[in-house]
Amino acid sequence: MTDFYDIDRANARLPELREVLEQLRSQRLELITLRDRLVAARRRTQAPGEGRTLVDEALGEASSTEPGSATPDSPRVLDARIRAVIDQMEAAVARLDGWSVQLRDIEQGLADFPALVNGRQVWLCWQLGEDEIHFWHDLSSGFGGRRPLVELS
Repeated sequence: MTDFYDIDRANARLPELREVLEQLRSQRLELITLRDRLVAARRRTQAPGEGRTLVDEALGEASSTEPGSATPDSPRVLDARIRAVIDQMEAAVARLDGWSVQLRDIEQGLADFPALVNGRQVWLCWQLGEDEIHFWHDLSSGFGGRRPLVELS
């Protein structure tokens, strides 16, 4: 069952929502960094020569890490760190779901609150950086269809 918000209740939820969305945004960036490090680590361990990278081969140097070792940049450690960040993000999204808040975009910090206006379901639309809810849109339009609250009747 959907939990509907009015403007005051949605605005009261914003401090908690802001915290969760900022956390998700930060975790998204961390996930991208970890992914890039994992790609680089896999390239190092898949290069020609036992435990040597292509650069090592070209320079005639031995690799400082053996494949499968548990260094901070080993694929195994990075995989575990990625899984941990994903688990934290899933928990944050579950928290939003528990509030009946729809996450629309992590990078933009965009979320919608379900509302009922004169028997019609709409979304109260909010984005990180906004001080309170100023916009809404109907169910079939997204962010591009945002309209000022004064037009809501």
